[in-house]
Amino acid sequence: MENFSLKNYAHIGDAVWEVFVRNYVIRKTQNSKMLHKMTTDRVNAAFQKDMLNLISESLTAEENDMVRRARNLSIPVARRSIQHNYRLATAFEVLIGYWYINDKERLEYYYNVFNNTEFFKY
Repeated sequence: MENFSLKNYAHIGDAVWEVFVRNYVIRKTQNSKMLHKMTTDRVNAAFQKDMLNLISESLTAEENDMVRRARNLSIPVARRSIQHNYRLATAFEVLIGYWYINDKERLEYYYNVFNNTEFFKY
């Protein structure tokens, strides 16, 4: 198991989440405006916060600890106006990055959870 800083997990998690969303939306439309809208509707702090809330009760103690620590990371000044959402979105990205690097099976499980939620449907 590789161990990185929470910021590193968030960095890779952000990219992995965007690829997951883009992979989802290309199967829904070929319209470029809709591709962009469907992607930006899901790759943002508020949506990621909702996804974290959706799965929060099914996380392990270790994962909950990562979420708690990630919520306390310093945030960029420009994001302070939406601080609460941004902190939870960062915690979500930490989990995605951690699973991507260390537990692809768990990541795949949650991909299926996200795909089957009403939040994700369009």
